[in-house]
Amino acid sequence: MDPPTTNVEVVPEKETIEDGKEGCPAFHCDLYDIEIVYKITLVFLPGLAAACVDNTTGGIFRSPASVAVDLRKEMIEYLTQRSESFVAETVILEDGTSTEVSDPPYDIISDFVDDFSSSKRNFFSRVSGWVLSETREDKIDDFVQEMEENGFWLTDRREVIAQTLLKNVDFKNMFHCDKKFNTAEELAEHVANCEYRSMNCNNEGCTVAFCAKHMENHDSTCPFKMLPCEQKCSDSIMRREMDRHCITVCPMKLVNCPFYAVGCQSTVPRSMIRKHCLDDLHLHLVYALKNIHKGATEEDLKERVDQIVQTSSGQLEAARDARSLTLRVKDLDAKLGPLKVSTVKKVSEDPTEAANKSIEESPEDGNGGVEKSINTINNVSEESTEAANHIKDRSFEAATDMADKADKSSDAINKAIEASSEAGDDGAEKSTNTINKVGEESIETGNSTAHASEEAKN
Repeated sequence: MDPPTTNVEVVPEKETIEDGKEGCPAFHCDLYDIEIVYKITLVFLPGLAAACVDNTTGGIFRSPASVAVDLRKEMIEYLTQRSESFVAETVILEDGTSTEVSDPPYDIISDFVDDFSSSKRNFFSRVSGWVLSETREDKIDDFVQEMEENGFWLTDRREVIAQTLLKNVDFKNMFHCDKKFNTAEELAEHVANCEYRSMNCNNEGCTVAFCAKHMENHDSTCPFKMLPCEQKCSDSIMRREMDRHCITVCPMKLVNCPFYAVGCQSTVPRSMIRKHCLDDLHLHLVYALKNIHKGATEEDLKERVDQIVQTSSGQLEAARDARSLTLRVKDLDAKLGPLKVSTVKKVSEDPTEAANKSIEESPEDGNGGVEKSINTINNVSEESTEAANHIKDRSFEAATDMADKADKSSDAINKAIEASSEAGDDGAEKSTNTINKVGEESIETGNSTAHASEEAKN
């Protein structure tokens, strides 16, 4: 099923406009948007292949290749006729005004091609198209590939037809130039600066051709354009390689500090890691010592950091990660002896808890730690004894005061009873009031005593 090797085709002759008037511009600019023309040429072969396959479906003695030449000629004539009458078909006259259809030329011509292919379907192709649509598509693709391999319809010949069709349907002159000139010199000068003149991309590796009016648009998206690194490194990177560069090899990529494991949460550019490690060496030493001496404050560690730096002889600057730094700090710290940790305890702290903490710390610090623990326990015991004595004194004073007030209350009650027996009913009423007042005073005295005891504890 080889398509014919002949390259004979019908190309519509270019229409010339002659209005017969003297002085009418005789030189036309024929430049066009080459991107649109190229897109149009791409729909011709699939459209012709579909027409050939559908026209010969079910035929025993006919193949798509046997009708390709005739259908190509017929297709060119059909497309030319439809494009020439397109303006008249799509302009609707209403009250002397015109409403124009604004579909892109590519869409318009694609519809023409589809209409032509559909018109060539026979009965068998319609049935098989419903039942065996996948098989039909495969046959069309195979025939397109076969025509391309045999050079049946070359691209440059399809472009000539596409140019004519474009100019016929682009009545708004948005995709081709329609300017006219009186002399060839004027035309040549215009062509050199026409916005539809063809240009090639200057970026190395890019082979795209476009018209001058699209140069900025192409330059903003060209994958081969060299751009400064988005992360501000000194390299210039191809646009299509920018993402890979930024997340892999860029020296300005942000990474965690090598001493993240010991506590440094900084993120620094990859190229600045060495400088960061040198500038923040003291801070990294504090983090490392905190992991060695649990519970020590930064104030306790400042002197030890200075001592380690003085005795390190440049060993610490060579540390590349948290593990190597910690090992070197441990060695130097062990040579300096036990760490002096300032211990400040509150009076209210439980002596038992303080003693337990001191005992836990003493094995780590050796004999010096034991002596320190004993001193801490003695200090806490003395402070606790003083607090207990203070509470005892305050409680005794409150109890004595309460006893005195109780004696006074008893005397007042006895006097009230004696007065009631002498005065009768009136005296009984007075004694009752007196007893109530004494009771209230006793309650107030008790509350005052309890308050005094609570203050003594605090």
